[in-house]
Amino acid sequence: MFDLPVVTEKDRKLAAKFRDYLIDDGFLMMQFSIYSRICKNNDDLIKHSTRIRMKAPKTGNIRMLSITEKQYNDMEMIYGIKSEEENISTNNLLIF
Repeated sequence: MFDLPVVTEKDRKLAAKFRDYLIDDGFLMMQFSIYSRICKNNDDLIKHSTRIRMKAPKTGNIRMLSITEKQYNDMEMIYGIKSEEENISTNNLLIF
């Protein structure tokens, strides 16, 4: 989950570059500025969280949350519907 500054042209380019990186690394956009990725095991989780730390802009507010498949499936949809890409079956999900 992130909130990056987009006041200047440089800020906007950094934010767009970061979003592009997330998509290229297999993350799916759940909502604006909320991306998720399936991680098959703890090593995979560590690998992707390390990559994010290396690629993240140094400004703004960036948070990561790791949840299990059960926790993800227990998420309540208040409004809207899940996309096909959101239907998962794995042990860990990295929400970012």
